[in-house]
Amino acid sequence: MKVKSTLGRLGLVLAGFGLAASAIAGNVTTDRLVNSEKEPGNWLNHHGNLEAHRFSGLSQINTDNVKDLKVAFTFAMGGTQGGGKEVIAFPFAGLEGTPTAEDGFLYLTTGWGVVTKLDTRGGVPRIVWQYDPAPDRDYAITVACCGINNRGAVLADNMVISPVIDGRILALNKTDGTLVWEAQVADPGNGETITGAPLIAGNKVVTGMAGAEFGVRGYLEAMDLKTGEQLWRTYTIPGPGEPGHETWKDNYGAWKTGGGTTWVTGSYDPELNIIVWGTANPGPDWDSAYRPGDNLWTDSQIAVNADTGEIVWGFQHTPNDPYDFDSINENTFVDTNINGKFVRAVLHANRNGYAYALDRTNGKCLWATQFVEELNWSGGLDENCKPKTYDPSVDVQTYVPGTAALRGTATEGRGTIEGTLKPGHMGGKNWPPTSYSPATNLYYIPTIDGCNKAFNEVTVPGAHKPRQLFLGGAPYSTFEDPDCGRIWGSITAIDVQTGKVVAKHSTKYPQLGGLLSTAGGLVFSGYAEGAVVAHDATTLEELWRFETGSAINAPPMTFESDGKQYVAIEVGLGGAWPQWFVSATPELKSQVPSNVLYVFELP
Repeated sequence: MKVKSTLGRLGLVLAGFGLAASAIAGNVTTDRLVNSEKEPGNWLNHHGNLEAHRFSGLSQINTDNVKDLKVAFTFAMGGTQGGGKEVIAFPFAGLEGTPTAEDGFLYLTTGWGVVTKLDTRGGVPRIVWQYDPAPDRDYAITVACCGINNRGAVLADNMVISPVIDGRILALNKTDGTLVWEAQVADPGNGETITGAPLIAGNKVVTGMAGAEFGVRGYLEAMDLKTGEQLWRTYTIPGPGEPGHETWKDNYGAWKTGGGTTWVTGSYDPELNIIVWGTANPGPDWDSAYRPGDNLWTDSQIAVNADTGEIVWGFQHTPNDPYDFDSINENTFVDTNINGKFVRAVLHANRNGYAYALDRTNGKCLWATQFVEELNWSGGLDENCKPKTYDPSVDVQTYVPGTAALRGTATEGRGTIEGTLKPGHMGGKNWPPTSYSPATNLYYIPTIDGCNKAFNEVTVPGAHKPRQLFLGGAPYSTFEDPDCGRIWGSITAIDVQTGKVVAKHSTKYPQLGGLLSTAGGLVFSGYAEGAVVAHDATTLEELWRFETGSAINAPPMTFESDGKQYVAIEVGLGGAWPQWFVSATPELKSQVPSNVLYVFELP
């Protein structure tokens, strides 16, 4: 990792937008971040709080008056430019970010990492400053599998900490947008990128990285908040002599290109002093025979010591995964009674179609529940929450025959067995975040329902090349496929104490944006076809809808400015869906990114 100070590369700062003393807020201290629920008018952490609840204590907007919600203002964020010379692959960048908010100021990022500080006071948006990190757009296409993405900046001290797709983490002065420090964490020369928002854990900035589809080895890295200097790096794929390395049973070093990347933001428990993070699929994705063994710690939740990065515990959901079933999704901390006993739990809705509650002190499974309507790969789960069709005595898992793309009798080239999988390879839930409401004790999941297929391509030792896709096959789906056809979705609510599904609201298209719950008894969602919708938090009945006219791929958030509650959402489809799966939702092919921030208010 290389660190540059303000005397190094400055990027492009656009200031002079009438910056006034009133634009200077207090430092965002560790105490404020840990106790962010005491400031319901602000949204200081990426997931609202460090526990990843995505819940707001604001209640001005509630079930009685949400029908009156209207547009307060919009703000054109820009950043739709595509990347690389092969513009068919990345014709545009979309929006997947969550704004952070403090005292009426919003901090926004585009897919290309341009950071904007927006003054919303008075109900008319005004740019305070912008910072453009100026990544190489021609290079981006060679190091990103799934679009030009950036999921947001976070606040700490008097700084805005923001990622850039080319692997940098930036610390910007919150007041004027100047660069404080810059750290080159991920190596785009190896196909590594950063798309997720950082996590602030005390005096540390913790970041993950992406690139599992390019045969990289995943890791988490912690940096000093003041300087950006590396404090520790923990690899999710154990090397020789490390616990778990024995789960890579080949003799040609498959662990070196084993995936397990960390591209969604983790959660922090300061009392237990642990950070819990999800890890991505093993590589190559669809040729599980190339990497015999369980492939720890891919497809896992891992807890690491916040001071040292040492792995404290891990739980793997899909050993020797042949399905691309990442466990990257957020980890939500809830302290409640489960099975009649008080526990410190961590909730996780996995791409494999199951939601899990683990004891976050030791990683023991408390319950696991199927949340998608159709699931065909596991044969159910056993008492330890492991797939019943998992066979620990074999090195290459087949699970339910016919669901995985396998080598069959092929020795080179394309495999002879194709799989039909439910939920499909996009997962029963992808990265768009869940929400937990302490008011209802319900866990809300944005789901993707349906199926698709994949084929296998036999990988041979030495086949991996830097910055080239390392997939061992590929998924595919079409609307006309008689076995699968259309992919749809739902918002599903699970009772945390029992693990039972208690409500479900089906949607015509998959849920690609994520959720927000509030003390006003509401759950907000952004629909793929462009609607912003408010639901009753108990029944999930639709109470209000606004059509934006452009697809949504980002989660809503809420904040307060001048004593008034607002709901905000970034609108602009990007990410993996247009790249890999849009053929199963043909109507979404006509959706283009507007890249506009919508903000709503009551009259």
